[in-house]
Amino acid sequence: MENIILLFDHLKVFFAVLFFVLGAIIGSFLNVVIYRLPRHESLVFPQSHCPICGHRLSTLDLIPIFSYVALRGKCRYCGAKIPPIYPIVESLTAILFSLTYLKFGLTLLSLKYLIFISVLIVVSFIDLFEGVVFDIVVIPAAIIGLIFGVFGNLKDTILGIIFYAIIFFLIITLSKLFYKEGGMGEGDLTTGTMIGAFLGFKFGIVAFILSFVIGAIAGILIMLISKKGGKTEIPFVPYMSIASVLAIFFGNYIFAFYLNLF
Repeated sequence: MENIILLFDHLKVFFAVLFFVLGAIIGSFLNVVIYRLPRHESLVFPQSHCPICGHRLSTLDLIPIFSYVALRGKCRYCGAKIPPIYPIVESLTAILFSLTYLKFGLTLLSLKYLIFISVLIVVSFIDLFEGVVFDIVVIPAAIIGLIFGVFGNLKDTILGIIFYAIIFFLIITLSKLFYKEGGMGEGDLTTGTMIGAFLGFKFGIVAFILSFVIGAIAGILIMLISKKGGKTEIPFVPYMSIASVLAIFFGNYIFAFYLNLF
């Protein structure tokens, strides 16, 4: 019996490491999407190259996380600094992939959340650096979330989509009435609808509330640090993504805690 338990533990560690490596590889591709999509470049051609000197990168230059550390954050050919965003995205994706496996195992739910997390990383970093959300990413992702809902709780999935669509439509409409500039945009609406498709109604509400809490805290800190007062523009999609990830891993606990308050 002890040998079986030990074997199970070894397999769990093996798969956790395997998902970490897989996440790092996927994260490397997500970096390509994050960089090229806003520039309307092909995700396939040309092959990966240094954006400064244009030299094509070799296989050794493209090993996720490791290459950045080995090269000390510089291009092998021209010595230009490599933005730290690359290892950050790779490491973040790797960690979240591994944690997803550890929580949900080798299940369809894991696949659903791995896709969801990958999309969240892409839209978050693009919104953070470029201030734009691409419907070509979130709308197909929302459809994928709906398809997964067919194999799970379709009613909850549809309610999640409707909830986010209605609530963000109202928020955007009101923000346009009270703010000439800024406020929420259509990108937040489509991203929210995609989140509703993947999380459903129950966890969608958790993520919705958390996104505003996280956004408010981060917004106050950013304004205090930047000393720009209320004029600081803050993209909201990254907060929605952080809240969604928290809902994935802790949604049941948060929901239970909320119910126990009453």
